[in-house]
Amino acid sequence: MRPQRRIPALLVMPALSAVLVLSACGGLPDAEAGRTATARDAPAAGEDAADGESIVNCGTAVEVAEPPERILTIKSTATELVLSLGLGDRLVGTAFSDGPLPEGLADEATDVPEVSDGVPGQEAVLELGPDLVFAGWESAFSADGVGERGSLHSFGVSTYVAPAACQGEHRPEHLDFDGVFDDIREAGTLLGAERAADDLVAEQRELLGSLDPIEGDPTALWYSSGTDTPYVGAGSGAPHMMLQEAGFQNIADDVDDTWTSLSWEVIAERDPDVIVLVDAAWNTAEDKIARLESSPVTSQLSAVRDARYLRVPFAASEAGVRNVEAVADLVQQYADLG
Repeated sequence: MRPQRRIPALLVMPALSAVLVLSACGGLPDAEAGRTATARDAPAAGEDAADGESIVNCGTAVEVAEPPERILTIKSTATELVLSLGLGDRLVGTAFSDGPLPEGLADEATDVPEVSDGVPGQEAVLELGPDLVFAGWESAFSADGVGERGSLHSFGVSTYVAPAACQGEHRPEHLDFDGVFDDIREAGTLLGAERAADDLVAEQRELLGSLDPIEGDPTALWYSSGTDTPYVGAGSGAPHMMLQEAGFQNIADDVDDTWTSLSWEVIAERDPDVIVLVDAAWNTAEDKIARLESSPVTSQLSAVRDARYLRVPFAASEAGVRNVEAVADLVQQYADLG
């Protein structure tokens, strides 16, 4: 992962009105069922979010009052979901972009300012006057980042983390497309765009169902970053989900984590049939290829000798609205290798 560039956080009090009421407790009782609300307790797609409807987001209880009107997004996954739901006019800013927006979404964000190329500080966030900060990484909410969630709540700013990005005890056990689609619907409920979320999920399910997985279970390495020790897609996150759906066998699927460090020696022993390269402006696929082909160890990998490389944009490598399209692209790229 790339280092986060931060603006020092200072505390200021703008005139804000909260549209989501949140508490920092780990759960919130459900008045009707007498149980603790979970991240899947949001209204079904197509229904209106009722006052007092509650979910738990990465351990923080969230009670929906009314849809937010001023949204700041951190990371491309959050920005692209808001735009895909047709809510670009509610964005007061974006930050920490992982790359250019897809062609179909770029026109929706032409007037939205990019606040920072890294994680902005709390002062910069509060100056925008958002009523919701939607982050694609839980770590964005820290004293050195946009501010801790409790601190932002005290200023009347609500917070939400893409559920697939929750960490610790709240990390999804094993990410799959049903979970990704549930997360889209949950965000749609919080943002007051239930029907748009339902339509988006239906469209993505149709595309996913139309794909023919690659035959023969070819093995694959998902190479994100790292030189001496590569950082790769492990066995329970978005990379593994996409490899599996495309028909690949992930050589790091024995590691129960989203990402992991895997030595080049272990990779050489497992000798993947293809290498999926995460392409980012700060760590390009071409840079990785040059590194692989110049190393005495990795240059002997069969995928390197035969140049069996597949590419995925960084923004599509994390759980979000681009994952289905990424699977389709991986299938096509593999077919193009012949």
